[in-house]
Amino acid sequence: MQLLTVGQMARLNHVSEQTLRLYDKEGLLRPNVRGENGYRYYDIKQSALLDIIQYMKSLGISLKEIKRQLKEQDIDGIERALREKQRQTDEEIRTLKCRQKALSRTIESFSRYRYAPPDGRVQMEYIPQRQAYLADTQINFYEHGLEIYETVLRKLQDGLVKNKLPQIYFCNAGTVLRQELFQKQEFYSTEAFVFVDREFVLDELITTFPAGNYACIYCDDFYKEKEYAKKLLAYIRAQNCEVCGDYLCEAIADIPLSFSGERKMFLRLQVPVAYCTKRTLKN
Repeated sequence: MQLLTVGQMARLNHVSEQTLRLYDKEGLLRPNVRGENGYRYYDIKQSALLDIIQYMKSLGISLKEIKRQLKEQDIDGIERALREKQRQTDEEIRTLKCRQKALSRTIESFSRYRYAPPDGRVQMEYIPQRQAYLADTQINFYEHGLEIYETVLRKLQDGLVKNKLPQIYFCNAGTVLRQELFQKQEFYSTEAFVFVDREFVLDELITTFPAGNYACIYCDDFYKEKEYAKKLLAYIRAQNCEVCGDYLCEAIADIPLSFSGERKMFLRLQVPVAYCTKRTLKN
């Protein structure tokens, strides 16, 4: 029988002495040989049990659960514990991937804010396809100021919670004005949205904003939106273009002011357009 001190057992198995003492205290792995001098020693064969403990621990299983499974020696129970840990791990990976995409989207928003054209500048941009969660808040936010707009955002957030969507999406919300109303310059809308990722949201909860050319105008004040939306439509007509989709007001930076706490937004007002082409008939 090869006997090992705590230090020798720790070095041999690449664990710390504190770890072995913890396992001893918790009743997971105790030195099973007492020497003539009163000291306790590990048998090298106990390394097999230590391997199992370390492996199960590396899978994220708690010491309490490991102890229970080792005591019961229930293969089915161990398998159930592993399957539950697999489910938890899959959910953690999903959450991390969602967070990773949200971080990338937020960093991109800050970069867009940093390099955005000046307030009031109108330009054409190609914008890729985007997915959004859209909620009808039952409040026409164009009739109100920022106070009611905050209520609109709470209703949007309620929808996210109700549909069990990650709350990390609740950032840089936008609003939609339907195409017909935009062209008539009738400002009535109750719809707000946040961008989401298709892989984390059910298809029936997703609204797709198509890729295409968008006429865009940048706006640094919530209260300028109507004025700038009119300017945007005038620009579209001057460019011999036609509106081919709904108007979106997207917050690309959404930072509360330090003292008042009031929401300060930098907006990209946008609407998809198509270039009109003149056709001539040949004689």
